[in-house]
Amino acid sequence: MSMPRVLPALMLALAVAGCAAPAPVRTMMPVPSSTKPFTETGRASWYGEPHHGRHTANGERFDMHALTAAHPSLPFGTRLRVVNLDNDREVEVRVNDRGPSISGRILDLSYAAARALQAVEAGIIRVRFTVLPAE
Repeated sequence: MSMPRVLPALMLALAVAGCAAPAPVRTMMPVPSSTKPFTETGRASWYGEPHHGRHTANGERFDMHALTAAHPSLPFGTRLRVVNLDNDREVEVRVNDRGPSISGRILDLSYAAARALQAVEAGIIRVRFTVLPAE
């Protein structure tokens, strides 16, 4: 093939390759494998109706009535025991999404989890969560 014929094909191939989006980079927080449970303390918020039925970061549909949570880096499926530090209520949730997107928060809870913690009205609460052992 001569150079004039190869050049358009090469340019087209480069243009198509340039449109491909790179795979998202996800950094996972290591969960310590020691006998001591991993615990984090901070502020949590909740999300519900506007996101109900939309896809979460792990691909499933968000169910605001399920006991789930969003965390920036824990592996999907990680189970957490979350305690509301203002009233000592606790709930067990499963990480299925990424978030929170607001600085200073460590967890986004589903509406059902926030309700179990009596946190719906407050909106933002102080929590401590502990990673539970895998089943």
